[in-house]
Amino acid sequence: MASTTPEGLQIRPRHMDFDLPNPLPRHWNGGDAFKTHLFDAMSVLFPDGERFFIDSVRQFRNRIDDPVLNEQIRGFIGQEGHHSREHLEYSQRLRDLGYDVERIEKRARTRIRYTQKKFSPQRQLAATAALEHITAIMADCLLRNDAYMADAHAALARLWRWHALEETEHKAVAFDVYNQVCGSRKLLRRAMINGTFFFVLDRWMWGKEGVFRPLISTYLDFFKDGFPLATQQPGTAARRTGRVRWSPVDSGRSRLKRSFATQYKQARNLSGRVHDPSFRWAFLAPLSSVEISLHRLRSAGEFPPWECAPRPGRP
Repeated sequence: MASTTPEGLQIRPRHMDFDLPNPLPRHWNGGDAFKTHLFDAMSVLFPDGERFFIDSVRQFRNRIDDPVLNEQIRGFIGQEGHHSREHLEYSQRLRDLGYDVERIEKRARTRIRYTQKKFSPQRQLAATAALEHITAIMADCLLRNDAYMADAHAALARLWRWHALEETEHKAVAFDVYNQVCGSRKLLRRAMINGTFFFVLDRWMWGKEGVFRPLISTYLDFFKDGFPLATQQPGTAARRTGRVRWSPVDSGRSRLKRSFATQYKQARNLSGRVHDPSFRWAFLAPLSSVEISLHRLRSAGEFPPWECAPRPGRP
């Protein structure tokens, strides 16, 4: 069967009305500027990113013969379209607070246009499958850890949990389409490396019980042969973590850095030469959500706990 989504799971768009507050509370996530800006920054990227995902899958739709997978593609497009609509409204609330949303959107669109112009449709689909895996494991982590939204504004907590739930529902669709029309594991691994390289550089997010730490096990699963994306279970770290700490990297940073260096070397050996132009233009890579969050914190005169003032020469 072409689809690996569990039988009986219906991927269908849900018409939601979250009635976001206007004005949006500036620090809606428990009064914490960093937690708030992290989610805000990701939200700004979603509308253009999800349109890219939709386009990447849609251009192969006529090559899929399996009626089940075709129905799931329809659900995937519908869900991503609704996500884009809700996050556009979210972005407008951020504009109303005075944030430079256009600057972030412009940079993301430039990279997407470059990707669509320079890369083959198969490569764009591989990037979509890889990044859908990242969003799915982040969504799973959010749903399993109440600390992410424990003190958040109710409407925004609902929006993020709805988005996370639907990401886990359709997480295998782009992967299944890719396997039907291309299937190259080499290209898929390269797409994952390109799409996540700069996340590794955001080292303050990899501390013990940090934002990205619980994702390591399920991230690495993607590089295994015969990776069963739809049936994948969260890693032990995600199941074990009971709270999330939003702080700089702790003393375990060096060991973690070495482990990723080893993984990167192994993936490079599997995927061939990786120092190609796609590294400079990998979708979302030079514009990670954390970099954007910190830029916006500085622009608004709000700083994470470890940055009490701007560094000389920085905005």
